[in-house]
Amino acid sequence: MKKLATCVLGLASLLPVHADEGMWTLYNLPQAAYEQMKSYGFDLSYNQLYGSKDAIKNSVVLFSGYCSGVVVSPDGLVFTNHHCGFEAIRSHSTVEHDYMLNGFYAKSYEEELPNEGMFVSFMIEQQDVTERLKALGIDEMDDKDAVQLIDSVATAMSEDAKKKDNSLHVEIDPYYEGNKYFATTYRMFTDLRLVFTIPKSMGKFGGETDNWMWPRQTCDFSVFRIYADPKTNGPAEYSKDNVPYHPESWAKVSMDGYKDGDFAMTMGYPGSTERYLSSYGIREMRDAGNATRAQVRGVKQEIMKRHMDADEAVRIKYDSKYAQSSNYWKNSIGMNKCIDSVGIIPQKQAYEKKIREYQEKTGYLKGKLDFDVMEKLYSKRFDHMRAFYYWAETFRRTNELATRAMKICNGMEVKGPKEDSLKQYHEFKDNSEEWDEALDKEVFAALLKNYREHVSEEFLPPFYKTIDKKFKGNYTSYVNYLYKNSILMKKDAKIYFNSKNYKKDLGVQLGIDLTEYLADQRAALGSIADSIDIQEKYLCAAKLRMEEDMPHYSDANMTMRLSYGQVGGFTMNGSPSGYYTTAESIVKKMDAAESIPDYFAEPIMKELLSSNDFGKYLDKTTGKMQLCFLTNNDITGGNSGSPMFDGKGNLIGLAFDGNWDSLSSDIYFDKQLARCIGVDIRYVVYMMDKWGHADRLLKEINVK
Repeated sequence: MKKLATCVLGLASLLPVHADEGMWTLYNLPQAAYEQMKSYGFDLSYNQLYGSKDAIKNSVVLFSGYCSGVVVSPDGLVFTNHHCGFEAIRSHSTVEHDYMLNGFYAKSYEEELPNEGMFVSFMIEQQDVTERLKALGIDEMDDKDAVQLIDSVATAMSEDAKKKDNSLHVEIDPYYEGNKYFATTYRMFTDLRLVFTIPKSMGKFGGETDNWMWPRQTCDFSVFRIYADPKTNGPAEYSKDNVPYHPESWAKVSMDGYKDGDFAMTMGYPGSTERYLSSYGIREMRDAGNATRAQVRGVKQEIMKRHMDADEAVRIKYDSKYAQSSNYWKNSIGMNKCIDSVGIIPQKQAYEKKIREYQEKTGYLKGKLDFDVMEKLYSKRFDHMRAFYYWAETFRRTNELATRAMKICNGMEVKGPKEDSLKQYHEFKDNSEEWDEALDKEVFAALLKNYREHVSEEFLPPFYKTIDKKFKGNYTSYVNYLYKNSILMKKDAKIYFNSKNYKKDLGVQLGIDLTEYLADQRAALGSIADSIDIQEKYLCAAKLRMEEDMPHYSDANMTMRLSYGQVGGFTMNGSPSGYYTTAESIVKKMDAAESIPDYFAEPIMKELLSSNDFGKYLDKTTGKMQLCFLTNNDITGGNSGSPMFDGKGNLIGLAFDGNWDSLSSDIYFDKQLARCIGVDIRYVVYMMDKWGHADRLLKEINVK
């Protein structure tokens, strides 16, 4: 067992100010944080949290690099959110077998569906390697050289780890704005199979109407299984001979529920927060980033929705893409609203004034941290960053043509004879089942027009001259021509990149222009960005020094974090939110489905949730069938699917969202308003039981 960090002094009296805020690394959890957890009702030792073979952290997984999940059985069953499994569910769906619409349950191991490219990773251990990297000169390196150093050290550490266990690898990430570096050892399993999902009507109940909102009734879960090598019980590429993975420990699914004020803890892999960011950085985020994202995605999503509503096959192809786009479209709108309503920029400015005074008093980082320099640097790059966000939202993963155009200019596989360059070629696989030409073309034409209307002439790639001269400014004609004539869009075409006609192809020219434009912008921004990063690093260091008698967590970076707090609601404009929702509340919303389509669900769902007899699924305290609940745990993107534990380490829910009133929490945690929304594990089990009749799974997780 590792000892709790004791580098903080006299924190017990100070900690309530930050009691529920924080995404804490586990291996060096401050003693004060642990003591606060215990005061809230956490009953386990630190060893049971992190150090032992059956520690809680050993059941928590990074789910495919973008979500979190939890192992809940001795046979490797994994719970995560429905929206985390969304693309896997969609990819297995067809018009004939629409698992998005109808759900899916594998009644045997043989029926469980493999998923190419998906994985789960377990964190084995973590350690501080800051001094090792500093001794190698990382503080004197630019970003490019620093990344190379980190990669080389991580490779060396991975090689050492593999000598003991070939399934391990090591990753090194910066923490505290690059003031610290931690190395994390992982074990990754790549054979992950879909086992159970409810229909999308329940897994995404409320849709965009309720997204980021409270109250919620969404039954946001899906079930997968980890498969392993039958001889070693270790990671293995997919094989029909693989068997269910048998972990040393797993989370216990609890049917006991929770009460207002009970201890609650999430553990998962939050993606990104920027709570150390300067006021200048927040202004750039608001005006160059969020505002741009919301504007462009609004244009794109209107077209997508229209085509999806008109054709069921198109809907299946784009369900996942639309959900991913709309999620952070709404997040950007909500975050900007909170930035202004809470007054985050003035608050940051006032805090930065305190740091200036501290710096003047102590001389700490004198000649290094300079707020006037920081302001000038941000001002210098603002227009470039705004144009870059417009570029990214217009051309990255928005349509098949632009995707192929950039891909062909960025290191595609070379096929053909090595000895004859003229016969070498690139080739795109046939992915026509993944996109729709009519939707794709309309989106691209609209985004090309929108981009030009919102950026200045200096930020237009050269192909806009082609649109003006050859197509008389008609974006639809340009796009139609490309889809019809470019070699990039020809099915099964061999693209001979050393031929005379290669660069004459307008689709190839598009890719070259986009790639060169991006390279030019990165070059223009590179030195400014490096200088800004250094100033932000110094700002974080100054905060840590000025408040060295207080515990500080690092911003989220998709590594395992713990967040602790309590079950409970919030008050907004004098109105209490309540801390849970009930079956009655979802039935009421279902009754409004004619006017609000996002509240549609199959009749069987209304029938089940209108039951007068929920039996063991009723909460013992309230006598209600509870669906979703609130805690003041810290949450951000990547936390989706994070297990929510009670004070004894039992699983009581899965985190899936935050609330609209605190969407600025990625940069500012509002203790009064910030809440984590979770789906009650009893709701999950109820749907597996009464709708899915998944008896073998209920027996496996030991709840029936």
